[in-house]
Amino acid sequence: MEVILNKLISNIKENIPGYIGVSVTEMSSGESLVSDSVVEGFDPELASAFNVEIINAKRKTMEILNISDTLNDIEFNLSDQVHVINISDSGEYFIYLALNKEKGNLGITRRLLSKYKEELSNEL
Repeated sequence: MEVILNKLISNIKENIPGYIGVSVTEMSSGESLVSDSVVEGFDPELASAFNVEIINAKRKTMEILNISDTLNDIEFNLSDQVHVINISDSGEYFIYLALNKEKGNLGITRRLLSKYKEELSNEL
């Protein structure tokens, strides 16, 4: 599994413009399976642990509002960064990605994240 996760990190770093950091995290524990950052002091593992709470809160909101749909991803736009939480189809893990808003391309990012998530799902 380590080889698959490291390949995912490598693909994201090489192919997603504006890459800052990434983490693949289990929903049940909040533990990162793998993470990486090119910005000193940016901790994608810590961010992912908190992102579990965000995903759970959004799912609870959907339940209260009787929305019986699947939560696929969540996006946060900051002044100079974009953070994307891309949830696996099984809901067992998610890919958290931070990128530089000025250098990044959200269209490329979303497409590649979906591709990498599918590849990861096929291997796990």
